[in-house]
Amino acid sequence: MRIVSVNVNGVRAAARKGMGDWLAECAPDVVGLQEVRAPLDITAPLVGDEWHVVEQACEIKGRAGVAIASRTAPTDVLAGVDALGGTVDEPVHTGRWIEATVESAAGPVRVVSTYQHSGTAGTPSMDDKYALLDASTVRMRALREQYERVVVMGDINIAHTERDIKNWKGNLKSAGFLPEERAYLDRWVEAGWVDVHRTLAGDREGPYTWWSMRGKAFDNDAGWRIDYQFASPALASAAADARVDRQASWDSRWTDHAPLVVDYTL
Repeated sequence: MRIVSVNVNGVRAAARKGMGDWLAECAPDVVGLQEVRAPLDITAPLVGDEWHVVEQACEIKGRAGVAIASRTAPTDVLAGVDALGGTVDEPVHTGRWIEATVESAAGPVRVVSTYQHSGTAGTPSMDDKYALLDASTVRMRALREQYERVVVMGDINIAHTERDIKNWKGNLKSAGFLPEERAYLDRWVEAGWVDVHRTLAGDREGPYTWWSMRGKAFDNDAGWRIDYQFASPALASAAADARVDRQASWDSRWTDHAPLVVDYTL
């Protein structure tokens, strides 16, 4: 079962720049999309008629938006406050969490696509980031109790360790690499969630999943690993391969992220 997470940085632009060609070549079974920035009636046709797509759009036009695309029809869909509770009921938190069940040969897999806030250090936007992280942490605990096979994937907007960001020394006070943010990922791992990509990639620098569109960040591989698949132990034990589908060149990019592709033997 090939499961992919990718921040498309606007599904309209991604489709125009080559998302469809990548989908055909990658041939995933399930795709978690983040930052679609479009309603479902636009997102679904751009992903393709052969896909079943569920989505929560952001109530603030042109922002956020998360979706799950599956070869088989997803069931038991929950999004936003229906999954996370009323502590994140403001419009700024919409379009940031959707979950559904998809079938595999081994049984049901609960799939989450999440787009966590980026935040800016020293501003109220960090309060939003921590609020959503708190609610997500509570929901992840409930998911583990309810489902055997679960994957929480998406753009978490946090580089966990020094291995996950090229210029870590220059970003010690930057949002995305603050100790308070990184501690959330510590707690997830301590609670039993498996960072599948890191586990399979091993103890090395990167591989990164996001590079700034400015300057030579992409060409120099000066990136951040901020896109993850956190799997429950039962699902993580079936993970056979993980890779980042980094585009061949700067001008062939269809998003500023690269898809995180994980194959599970189910």
